[in-house]
Amino acid sequence: MNVYIIELLIVGLAAFGMAWMPALAKKTRISYSIFYVLIGFLLYRTFDFFPTPDPLRKESYTLHLTEIMVIISLMGTGLKIDRPFSFRSWRIPFLLVSITMVLCIGGVAAIAYYFLGFDLPSAILLGAVLAPTDPVLASDVQVGPPHEREKSEVRFALTAEAGMNDGTAFPFTWLAIVVFMIQSGETPDLSEWLYKDLLYRIAAGIACGFLIARLTAWLVFYLPKKKSLVEIRDGFVALSVTLVVYGVTELVHGYGFIAVFVAAITLRNYEMHDKYHTRLHSFTDQIERILLGIILLLFGGSLATGVLDALTWPLALFGIAFLLLIRPIGGMLTLLPVNLSMKEKTAISFFGIRGIGSFFYLAFGLSKADFKYADELWATLCFVVLISVIVHGATAAFGMRMVESEHEDND
Repeated sequence: MNVYIIELLIVGLAAFGMAWMPALAKKTRISYSIFYVLIGFLLYRTFDFFPTPDPLRKESYTLHLTEIMVIISLMGTGLKIDRPFSFRSWRIPFLLVSITMVLCIGGVAAIAYYFLGFDLPSAILLGAVLAPTDPVLASDVQVGPPHEREKSEVRFALTAEAGMNDGTAFPFTWLAIVVFMIQSGETPDLSEWLYKDLLYRIAAGIACGFLIARLTAWLVFYLPKKKSLVEIRDGFVALSVTLVVYGVTELVHGYGFIAVFVAAITLRNYEMHDKYHTRLHSFTDQIERILLGIILLLFGGSLATGVLDALTWPLALFGIAFLLLIRPIGGMLTLLPVNLSMKEKTAISFFGIRGIGSFFYLAFGLSKADFKYADELWATLCFVVLISVIVHGATAAFGMRMVESEHEDND
């Protein structure tokens, strides 16, 4: 049997199935992520000729596959937000990516260090990889495609938060790496982390994303109208801009994730009502779903082949507590002064979905330093993502319907 051909067949079927999965998920009110993880698990349990999808042993594959998945998702996430950007109207997501995320990182790091027996670098890394919500697996609680005029404050907050914090968690991943290097007797210190990894890389990401997107908008929107040049209306431009922005930003040592999301928002806010944004988003959405199907199958396969072997009962209890207590409590504390109903605050706090971005951060951190508790970190993260896929995937449709029905009644 030609294993390579079988693998191509399964990838093709996974991608083909994604054409129906959104509609099926809408009808069953269960996230299609659950189905794909289950299929991946069963495939690897049934057949033994597939290569083992071990994220620790195949770190490079994990790193780059999740990396391309996240940047494409970030572009699509930014393009579908209809609300014009301003610090005032985006107040809630800014609060979530600053206060809530820092509370989650601090809380996780403290529990991992004092109660789970992790060393300090590993504890900080666990906090950093669990803190960001995911733009990839959170489609059920996010706004729809461009121009749908989605009025839900909950959907907007969760969409913008997922786009913003997939970049803002990076400094804390670097903090874990720097602390590891300091404890190993190497030269970096916290002052270097402060001005380089926290300040410079964020600033470079914002600047690169904004400038390249403005140039692209000028070429795509302004010149064809003012100079009678050829009008560009190809959807793949979104993917091209994503790769250019990410590549340039990484070359100047900025945060590419931040740059891509800033670029998406900048493009979206230029000629906000132009229907071309729908085509750009549609292309990224299709590529994202194809990659997502493959990654979810591999994730299910990793569950079947032992990625949870290092999971202990304390780690499992911690993972459940993180999703059901730490994130929700952090979110509720952050949203106390915000003028939203209790149902809206609860939904925003609860639906902090974890996923592909966290896989990337852990693979990235482990590629930079030899962290002591690598097996435990992967087991804990995969367990948290699995529980998030099941719990959030099974409740998202019902929860959002409850919140939005209350909003309609108030209107």
